[in-house]
Amino acid sequence: MDANHSISFFDNQFQKQVREQSFALNPFEEVALPYLTGSVLDLGCGLGNLVVEAARRGASVVAVDASPTAIARIQQVAAEEKLALRGVQADLKNYQIDGQFDSIVAIGLLMFFDRARALALLEEIQQHVKPGGRAVINVLIEGTTFLGMFQLGHYYLFGRDELEQCFAGWHVLALNYQAFSAPENTEKVFATLIAEKI
Repeated sequence: MDANHSISFFDNQFQKQVREQSFALNPFEEVALPYLTGSVLDLGCGLGNLVVEAARRGASVVAVDASPTAIARIQQVAAEEKLALRGVQADLKNYQIDGQFDSIVAIGLLMFFDRARALALLEEIQQHVKPGGRAVINVLIEGTTFLGMFQLGHYYLFGRDELEQCFAGWHVLALNYQAFSAPENTEKVFATLIAEKI
């Protein structure tokens, strides 16, 4: 599955969710929401369920995704509810963060890049979090056997402790590991880290 195929796959999935009005937060988003205050950047925001809720609670949000369906939904909700929420359609493979933020979120994103891009974007995220601000990162880790959504050589499974090691010098507020059953007797294993910049 190349990058464009991946974008098409998720865009089709988002179209179905919009038709079904299925906008519930997933478990990772529920954990992240209380930490999103002030200026927020969400990379790979999907349909924007998390950022809409953060904006409703007073955050000022920039939401970035490659899916035109996702960004259209975010812009529609922002206009209807007069939220401080801006949707940006961009390919995150080449996206560069502009500005400093109180919170930066990347849930289920970094594993869709090769190792070099995943680590470079993670470092860029860290550079653009304000002192005292927070990063919320969720990735698939080694032990994951569900690989059908990836193109060979175009994904990266983090080591079990790698995410925590990448945030050495930050104050780790939460670190969770969760495993979920996937098709054909496979498994997805996630690490979710929330850290505050010192």
